[in-house]
Amino acid sequence: MVIAHLSDTHFDGGTRATRRARRVMDYLNGLPGPLDAILVSGDIADHGLTPEYELARAHLVSEYPVLLLPGNHDERGTFREVLLGEPPGGAPVNRAVTVGDTVFALCDSSIPGRSDGLLGDDTLGWLETVLQRGAPTFVCLHHPPVTVYEPTIDRIRLTDADRLADVLAGHRNVTAVLCGHAHAGVATTFVGRPLVVAPGVVSTLLLPWESDRVVDRDLPPAIAFHVLDGRRFTTHFRVVV
Repeated sequence: MVIAHLSDTHFDGGTRATRRARRVMDYLNGLPGPLDAILVSGDIADHGLTPEYELARAHLVSEYPVLLLPGNHDERGTFREVLLGEPPGGAPVNRAVTVGDTVFALCDSSIPGRSDGLLGDDTLGWLETVLQRGAPTFVCLHHPPVTVYEPTIDRIRLTDADRLADVLAGHRNVTAVLCGHAHAGVATTFVGRPLVVAPGVVSTLLLPWESDRVVDRDLPPAIAFHVLDGRRFTTHFRVVV
């Protein structure tokens, strides 16, 4: 299984974000080898507005399944209505999508009106039910449940990550945890499982030892490729020029 993982497109109605997202999708759709899925791990829109989601719907298109989940810049009702074709509503946008024999548990870690993240009781209960199926499962959410060593992001990461850890600890079928939010490619572990944060499409996070600036908007977008062969989970990072 090969999964392309991108994040933080931040469609804002302007040409810059759209052009960068289009560059990534053209690259993925032009690859000679097949992909099993394309995961976009949140902050699809910049302000949660209908025109932004309409741009996302027009450009995040592929012959391969495109799996979307919300981030802190997204608005649940509009996300659900425009991107999923469902009635608008304020409940968490949690979905389980099966690709082959693998489940993607797409968790909504957003908190309306806030930048940090939280998996509420309903979401954790739902995730527990999904994991009880026993299928190999990628747990996907926007906010990393770990420190990434950039103070701005670490202040707004997943709150109360221990509750997620307790759920995952009881299930050996969790293949990896896949996140966004940090605008940087990060690889670490969480509860003994691989945890990978996808690079940002719209911009790149700068680390404190790299620069006094937090974000570079000129570096090219980047993505991750995750490979699952039944025994091993491997990630490659690629810059899209």
